[in-house]
Amino acid sequence: MQPEISNITPHRQAQSLPVMEAFYTIQGEGYHQGKAAYFVRLGGCDVGCVWCDVKESWDASAHPQQTIAGIVAAAASHPGRLAVITGGEPLMHDCTALTDEFHHAGFSTNIETSGAYPLSGEWDWICLSPKKFKAPLPEILPLANELKVVIYNKTDFEWAEQWAARVSPTCKLFLQPEWSKSSIVTPLIIEYVKSHPQWEFSLQLHKYIHVP
Repeated sequence: MQPEISNITPHRQAQSLPVMEAFYTIQGEGYHQGKAAYFVRLGGCDVGCVWCDVKESWDASAHPQQTIAGIVAAAASHPGRLAVITGGEPLMHDCTALTDEFHHAGFSTNIETSGAYPLSGEWDWICLSPKKFKAPLPEILPLANELKVVIYNKTDFEWAEQWAARVSPTCKLFLQPEWSKSSIVTPLIIEYVKSHPQWEFSLQLHKYIHVP
């Protein structure tokens, strides 16, 4: 069953956004793993991954609207200058003003997205994580800096290759175990990467070192 979404109008110029949570931590995944980063998790998602570990983010109306100025001011109170916008599905919202304000405050901007909605905002790094439940839009594929595919079962490797063939040649390729299946799929990913060295292993480091 697809999640119900409330009070979302994609790509309306926004001066406030529904924020489920925001926190300063260590990026635990992908190309920027290990870097200090301020995460902003926006509410709202209709992609509906059955294994999603933040299903409470799906209903945007369940999360308070915060002004963009307030979001950026809270981030700027920390020394790091990497902002990671995630969700939910952050591109259900117009992120233009948000990235403008972050850049004005001296931040680099990263987004983690399924690519299911049109791109908005100016991004220094786009992490595309395609989902079977709602495919990425074709226009985002050549713009992705990083392709991160979650591996849930053996058939996902073939599915990952289908997307790898559609992103740019310079896009970084990562395979990441779905957390609840990590003990089963991690050995499979290790062997796959050894045989297909164009891919890298993405470990959810934050879940091992117990940070947000």
